[in-house]
Amino acid sequence: MIRMARPSTLEPPPIDLGTETIGERIARVRKDRGFTQTELATEMGIIQKLVSDYERDRLRPHPEMLARFALAMEVSTDELIGLKKIKTSKTISNRRLLRRLAQIEALPKKAQDTIIGMIDLAIANTGR
Repeated sequence: MIRMARPSTLEPPPIDLGTETIGERIARVRKDRGFTQTELATEMGIIQKLVSDYERDRLRPHPEMLARFALAMEVSTDELIGLKKIKTSKTISNRRLLRRLAQIEALPKKAQDTIIGMIDLAIANTGR
C-alpha cells in the first residue's frame, strides 16, 4: 500500500512587503540614487533593456540579480524586496549633482564663474 503525504496544516505568517512591487522599488531607488537606467545597467554589467524590464515587472529578479541591483545601488537585498525600510544617504543621492559639478569643472574659468554666480543668485533667492 502506498501512503500519500497529507497536506500541511501549517500556514506561514503574512509578510508585509508594502504596496510597491519590486520593479517599482528598483526604479524609485535608482532615481533616488541619481542613476539613469543606462548608468545602472553599466554598473551591473547588463544592458539597459533588462533594467527597464525589471522596473516594469516584466521580469522577476532571481537572487543573483537582486544582489547585483543591491550592490550597484548600495542598499541591502532586504531593502530592495521591501523587508526593511530603505536608508537614504546624502552622499549617494547627490550622484547627479556630482556629475554636473564634474562637467562644470571641465568648463573654462569664465563659464565656471558664470554658473557659480547663477547658483549664488538661486540660493540667495531661496532665503538660505
